[in-house]
Amino acid sequence: MILIADCGSTKIDWCVLDNDKLTKQVFTCGMNAVMLTEEEMRKRIGDELVPELGDLCKAVKAVYFYGAGCISAEVCGNVARAIKANLQNAETVEVYSDLLAAARALCGHNPGIACIMGTGSNSCFYDGKGIAANVSPLGFILGDEGSGAVLGKLFLGDVLKNQLPAEVAAEFLKEYELDLLTIIRRVYREPQANRFLASVTPFISKRLDVPEIKAMVLGAFTAFFRRNIMQYPGYDKHKVNFVGSIAHYFRPVLEEAAAATGCTIGTILRSPMDGLIKFHSNN
Repeated sequence: MILIADCGSTKIDWCVLDNDKLTKQVFTCGMNAVMLTEEEMRKRIGDELVPELGDLCKAVKAVYFYGAGCISAEVCGNVARAIKANLQNAETVEVYSDLLAAARALCGHNPGIACIMGTGSNSCFYDGKGIAANVSPLGFILGDEGSGAVLGKLFLGDVLKNQLPAEVAAEFLKEYELDLLTIIRRVYREPQANRFLASVTPFISKRLDVPEIKAMVLGAFTAFFRRNIMQYPGYDKHKVNFVGSIAHYFRPVLEEAAAATGCTIGTILRSPMDGLIKFHSNN
């Protein structure tokens, strides 16, 4: 049996495969490997995953873990040891970035451009084996163009600076029970501002009929292509593929931005897991 994990900051999707067939799927709380110690991760896996898997823990022979924050050999080593401590019969434990998860899920063994567009955004040119080129995403303050956090940042700025129709701004503030001081506190004083900013995207997606909102979203997506995708040599010869909720729910506007920059949208997956199951089933 093999165990595949798609780990984000909010949740971890664990899937057990037996002879390429999905045997069990478990969801546990997310974690960012950069933010936690090896011991903290070991305890979380032991407390949350092991009881759910039960006797299957002994049958797992290989683990393929893809995670947020898995950006260095040191961090990946911490994750691997935390997993091995709980799944002691696993002969293989491999830890990779969430960006490689997107690339493998979207492109399989073929070269292409793979992107993440959810709370954050990222992209790479994938050569069919690994990440050959990556434009640093830089986070929602300096980069993350087109992400949920950036859309929320732009939208809230427009609400508070009276750049939207008054009735739309009032509707939003009432629906989300927000005011100026609450927004300032959530963005500048409380942790995980990126999640708070991204939490307003459902409202944005429902109001794309408002010209100011549509223009804002289109501008953010156009910036994603211009500042990221257009830096990859031959970008116009490859389809641009996406994983993530923002790409999934905003696809029509994303396609419009792609056309404006000479790009072509390929596959869009809300989650990479189905693609990862296919990838590892073929290996």
